[in-house]
Amino acid sequence: MAQPEWMSIFQIKTNDLPEEDSWRLQFDDNIVPDSPNSGWKQYIRNTSAWFKCTSCGRGWPSNKVMVLFNMRLTKWEGVVKVRAFRQNCKKCSAAPMEKPTITPENIDILLENLMKKIRIKCYHEDLGEAQTPYQTLEVKSPHEPAHCEACIAGYCSQSS
Repeated sequence: MAQPEWMSIFQIKTNDLPEEDSWRLQFDDNIVPDSPNSGWKQYIRNTSAWFKCTSCGRGWPSNKVMVLFNMRLTKWEGVVKVRAFRQNCKKCSAAPMEKPTITPENIDILLENLMKKIRIKCYHEDLGEAQTPYQTLEVKSPHEPAHCEACIAGYCSQSS
């Protein structure tokens, strides 16, 4: 994932949160769904992304990319941990799990929806449950649980 892009969009989005609080974004591949540490809140969304196999160079789109956020606000300091789940190539044997490349538009949508969740879960605002939908990609084959990190670990809603 292009972390600088995430960081710059995140900083812009946090301008709408109370100005006495500072927020930072961390990438953490160790967070897992439904297991936030004490005091942390969870938010999970799917988005679209592209993947590219580092073994054979094959690329593929997916509209089932799970992104997990854990958030916490303590004494004017907010932290958001983010993990985008990986996929691997169905053509290569023993293919490595590849990180998704999410478009700037979908990063913006993910972080806009995250800001709403922060305002609901950390500031106890009543904003309703409306979410901005992500921009889908043209995908020619169905989601393949055997090649999805979230499915393999039992987290993906598509694994059933």
